[in-house]
Amino acid sequence: MTDGLVVVDKPAGCTSHDVVARCRKIFGQRSVGHAGTLDPDATGVLLVGLGRATRLLRFVQEDDKAYTAVITFGVATTTLDAAGTVVDEQSMADLTVEALRAAATGFVGEIDQVPPMVSAIKVGGRRLHELAREGIEVERAPRRVRIDAIDVESFEPGEHPRAVVHVRCGTGTYIRSLAADLGEALGGCAHIAELRRTAVGPFTVADAHLLADVEARNVAVVLSPADMVCALPRVTVDAAIASAVGHGSTFAAHDLLGDGRVASGPVAVLDGAGELLAVYEPRPGSEGRGVKPAVVVRSAS
Repeated sequence: MTDGLVVVDKPAGCTSHDVVARCRKIFGQRSVGHAGTLDPDATGVLLVGLGRATRLLRFVQEDDKAYTAVITFGVATTTLDAAGTVVDEQSMADLTVEALRAAATGFVGEIDQVPPMVSAIKVGGRRLHELAREGIEVERAPRRVRIDAIDVESFEPGEHPRAVVHVRCGTGTYIRSLAADLGEALGGCAHIAELRRTAVGPFTVADAHLLADVEARNVAVVLSPADMVCALPRVTVDAAIASAVGHGSTFAAHDLLGDGRVASGPVAVLDGAGELLAVYEPRPGSEGRGVKPAVVVRSAS
């Protein structure tokens, strides 16, 4: 079984689950998962975990993300993107790039955002996109999200202006909702015409592989579990501690991390060869003075 991470450049026209299914066939194993769902029409960085590394996906799923979006103003759709049915159309010929940039600044920082009906969030035990397919719309509670930057790269004026924008944001941000809210803030409406995710944490489109490349090169494109959690703080341990880690032992923080250290979050534990043994996290109630295994990647023999 192959353990590790594949950074896929997801094509348009397939779901994130389709990519997982393709990778199962390519690597000949069932244990495959992904972090951070991309819409079918969206492209770009999709992180696919293989084997025991699927249990590490939660540590990369919460990483910050970056997107490039093409926004069409003056047209609203049912899905807030180009795949939906047009529900409103109006001229926004007076819109200027200066007005767009000014409006965008109002969305930078922590904001409340209403999830779109086509999202995977569950309400009453049902995913919103399932309800949307049945023509059902329900109330959605706003969620707090963080947007670090909205940069306007280009702007095409007209009845329905189009803009290319780059967005850097925290996890859980819906770019299609951001586009719709921007349109409303500018006195009209808008939707996402094209969307590409350019980064998830430290992994960018420069690291990503097309599915044909994954199929052709197979394990050559797989990053190690240690590389997968490269953004986490890390500690290298000796053979005795490595054996205890492999058995899932708990530790006083200073015994695992070193004198005077406490754990403020997950920590990657590596052996002397640089291979990932486990990810440890603070033990509840210990105020970081005790640590326990969150995921053991390599068990003791």
